[in-house]
Amino acid sequence: MIPIDLLAVTLILFGTLLILASNRFPADTVLLGSLCLLIISGILTPVEALAGLANPGIATIAVLYVVVSGLRETGAIAWLSRLLLGKPNNMTFAQIRLLIPAATFSVFINNSPVVAMFTSAVQDWCKRSHFKASNFLLPLSYVSILGGTCSLIGTSTNLVVDSLMRQSGLPGFSLFELAAVGVPITIAGFFYLIAASPYLLEDREGAIEKFSDVREYLVEMQVNADCELAGQSIQDAGLRHLPGLFLIEIVRNGELFPVVSPHTVIQKKDRLIFAGAVDSVIELRRIRGLVVSSDQVFKLDGKEHERRLFEAVISAESPVNRLTIREARFRHRYNAVILSIARNGQRIKGKIGDIKLQPGDTLLLEAQKGFLFKFRNNRDFLLISRLENSSTLRHDRAPWALGIMISMIILMLFSSMDFLQTAVLAAIAMLISRCLNVEDARRSIDYKVLIVIACAFGLGAAVQKVGLANIIANYALLIANGDPWLMLALVYLTTVMLTETITNNAAAIVMFPIAQSAAENLGVNVAPFAIAVMIAASASFITPIGYQTNLMVFGPGGYRFIDYVKLGTPLSLIVASIALWIIPLVWTF
Repeated sequence: MIPIDLLAVTLILFGTLLILASNRFPADTVLLGSLCLLIISGILTPVEALAGLANPGIATIAVLYVVVSGLRETGAIAWLSRLLLGKPNNMTFAQIRLLIPAATFSVFINNSPVVAMFTSAVQDWCKRSHFKASNFLLPLSYVSILGGTCSLIGTSTNLVVDSLMRQSGLPGFSLFELAAVGVPITIAGFFYLIAASPYLLEDREGAIEKFSDVREYLVEMQVNADCELAGQSIQDAGLRHLPGLFLIEIVRNGELFPVVSPHTVIQKKDRLIFAGAVDSVIELRRIRGLVVSSDQVFKLDGKEHERRLFEAVISAESPVNRLTIREARFRHRYNAVILSIARNGQRIKGKIGDIKLQPGDTLLLEAQKGFLFKFRNNRDFLLISRLENSSTLRHDRAPWALGIMISMIILMLFSSMDFLQTAVLAAIAMLISRCLNVEDARRSIDYKVLIVIACAFGLGAAVQKVGLANIIANYALLIANGDPWLMLALVYLTTVMLTETITNNAAAIVMFPIAQSAAENLGVNVAPFAIAVMIAASASFITPIGYQTNLMVFGPGGYRFIDYVKLGTPLSLIVASIALWIIPLVWTF
């Protein structure tokens, strides 16, 4: 008779996998519910169920989010991406310029933030270069996944499996040990994507191109002495075809240039007049040395990097109605500066100070980060919303952030400190050097990902505790007929199937105890099976739901499910073939 605990865990495991595969509920909610069932049923004690929260791998992932946030908040990654992308005219060369740095960054930085940073840059870049973002974003996701397999810190999956190895009393892996298999599959994947993506990917319209009915603003920006655009022509600076934004005028020494030639050279102290959507205005503020030209902005209380952009709608009861902004003394009244005004969705021309405010006007404001909390219930405004990612980048701190990141990698390679200690030291250095503040650090951590990993640890512990891992491993042994290589292939392919339907971390945690049991029953080395789980759990190319970066590019690229199947299936087969060939050669049975 089947033990009740074994039956219960089997039902919970397969029920969890089916619900995750349906993609109807968030992964963290599903796995948290499964963990609660395991605790309530008494299969796991609270200590066993929550042991994942104390796992060093999870803590390392959380701290690395903070370190990467320091790079993002200083504009270091954005600056590097613009420097590396350049302005190629040929699509193949453009893909090469994108995929090589993306893969390289993903070796040293968690691949999710890399894709997030490059997605915005690629959308902007494609608009300027007349390319379709759909030709670049899915290859970007795939190559960042492959680059992440080259090191322990490239993807959270590698850290999770490494921590499971160490928990089992087995030796873990060094920082770049995985490069032996990661580099070959990354190179093969790179050449495949360059050769196949132009034929297998259709031109799609991304989110920015689909939604043209947005509020338009008129914003005046000033070129400071340290601006990276100074000395470049309009065309070379990439300002001719910005996404959702148009450079309509230049004011130089009091003289207006209403028709801007692509060959006009930008000079220091120029005032550039842009018209366009609010998301594009945010991107302008992230260019080093390009600042809002209104002198009022610099009279605001507080530090520049603590300011945020807000949208506020004027109510009918507001005391500033029918007054010009100058007459209303808006800055003194609200400690906020109006950068632009949209009325009925259209931008309003003219000097900001001379515009008369009306009920229903949507204001684009720059204010301190507490503005929303202070005025959200104020009857002067119908609605106030903070614009995401609108903080001013701390460009002067970028060299510090890059230095800290490089130092962290060097310490991981050559010091006796473990990865968590080194990452914590780097995160503290980011805070002390003012690359980011405590609020930014707290906000940078993706708690949903951490919950998924922690709950998956509990599910994996239950699978091992009731003996389900051994049972599955024994059935696999019968199929493999005692052949370690065939068993390795079974572990790899099963992990790939799981990761295509559930999250990559959950797939790795569920499969590791099964892989470990299989290796022990065969009497062979566990390391090649652990590596196979690492690579296979990351090798999610056929569906958008298996890996976070695939979902991140789904909307911006305007992709359909079939795009992932067409481009991802051959890539998955290539990666599997190379991995299953190399792994037993490097990590022998």
